[in-house]
Amino acid sequence: MRHVSFLLFLFCSLVLNAQNLKSGGVLKPEQAIMDVRHYRIVLDVDPAQQTIDGFTEITTITSQPTNTLLFDLVNLLKVRKVWVNKKEQTFSHENDLISIKLNKPLPAGSAIVKIEYGGKPGIAQRPPWSGGFTWAKDSAGNPWVAITCQGEGAKIYFPCKDHPSDEPNEGAELLITVPEGLYVAGPGLLRKTSTRNGKSTYHWETNYTINNYSILFNIGKYKVATRTYKTINGNSVPMQAYLLEENFDQANSLLDIFERSAGVLEKYFGEYPWIKEKMAVCETPHLGMEHQTLNAYGNKFNFTKSGGKDFDWLLHHEFGHEWWANKVTGIDWADMWVQEGICSFGDALYTREYDGEEAYLKRMQQTARNTQNKLPIVMGENLDTDTVYHGDIYGKGAFFMHTLRYVIGDEVFFPTLKKLATDPKYTYDNLVNTNDVEKLFSETSNQNLKPLFDFYLRTIKKLEVSVRDLGNSTYQIRLLNYEGDLPLDIQTDDGLKRTIVSQNGVKVTNSTWPQIDPKVYYLKKVILE
Repeated sequence: MRHVSFLLFLFCSLVLNAQNLKSGGVLKPEQAIMDVRHYRIVLDVDPAQQTIDGFTEITTITSQPTNTLLFDLVNLLKVRKVWVNKKEQTFSHENDLISIKLNKPLPAGSAIVKIEYGGKPGIAQRPPWSGGFTWAKDSAGNPWVAITCQGEGAKIYFPCKDHPSDEPNEGAELLITVPEGLYVAGPGLLRKTSTRNGKSTYHWETNYTINNYSILFNIGKYKVATRTYKTINGNSVPMQAYLLEENFDQANSLLDIFERSAGVLEKYFGEYPWIKEKMAVCETPHLGMEHQTLNAYGNKFNFTKSGGKDFDWLLHHEFGHEWWANKVTGIDWADMWVQEGICSFGDALYTREYDGEEAYLKRMQQTARNTQNKLPIVMGENLDTDTVYHGDIYGKGAFFMHTLRYVIGDEVFFPTLKKLATDPKYTYDNLVNTNDVEKLFSETSNQNLKPLFDFYLRTIKKLEVSVRDLGNSTYQIRLLNYEGDLPLDIQTDDGLKRTIVSQNGVKVTNSTWPQIDPKVYYLKKVILE
């Protein structure tokens, strides 16, 4: 488990950033008035020269008249021309920002911005830990191209509003042209392919809301394995694996694992979110990343066992992000734990489902031991990826959900967790923050859970529990640094008893020191006095 946790931390590390880019932060005023509705990305990709060339069309709605439109794009790429509503405009491109100075004020309402550009995008020096393009080759020497950009933002290869608070509500299109013989895998549905003059163009489209870092493609000598998955609600969805030809013999095994993961995730989080399109994994030269309807997979088919069946931790974790990150999305990177922590809790739920409750408890106990507690999980608002990212948003975030489950009980916890993942109030176009999550669980449990959320998410405190020997086999147990009541499991000669404890304390009788929270539902420190 320690090895897996370490790999998971490395896998999504956003700190090592070769291009020194980051996403999010305080929203720029020029962008705050824009609501991006759709991206259309048209690019010719040359793997030999490691270049891209083409244009992006952005459909946006402005809430008020403006003289300036502002989009993010790395200065590694050269912008040639810009049009707004088909009229060419002057612009500047500095500090990774395209500033369009309009010839006359743009009225509030819908506008289409077309930006023509090209060049050599940044190379990911250590993918997926640093974002950029990976220009690799398979064992036969065929080009194999991947993009990673969660930490840096999609601005590494197309003009966009690079902020988690704004996703294109009407989806995105990608028309990607590559040398004939290569395959382009993208988000959503493949609408059309065409080939001429030694090049092939793949037209991918998603009509769902999608986060910017999922709007990307992979290129390779792929073969596609497909089967039909029947969702928990009875809908049929294509389940696909885009694998290099040399590894296509692994397709059935991988899809079997994929299907088991889907079953567990649907049980706890509701129906697969993108039933009108597909569920897919795509083999990549880097370890992996969550990308809506096309999760990157680079675990090299290193399957383990869970419940006596083949299991792939990477496939399961990344697929879990279809619910946590893609469907339920934080409006601010400051709330990244909602995506990473609950998704990691979903990894533990697979253990619970296939290996049992005791195996799940042991896993969470190991998670508690691995928690660093050096920085809070929620450190403020309007924060960028570099500021918020650290390993505890995974492990401590998952353990907090474990604590919450204990505090409010399974009969409330699991239905509420599913409500968070299925209610339109918290999904798709409606982005969430930590307060939204707290209020939902407080309402359904009929408890004020804000102190618990604040204690474990906004501080690095551990629950301090005093056990004082009063003599005559009597012990007083009380909370030292938490204001309010909490349930605690107390092990005495009479067995394990769930007891409500506060700073006022409770008394128990036992022949020796009683054990506090022996199954480990809290990050805590027990002080014997």
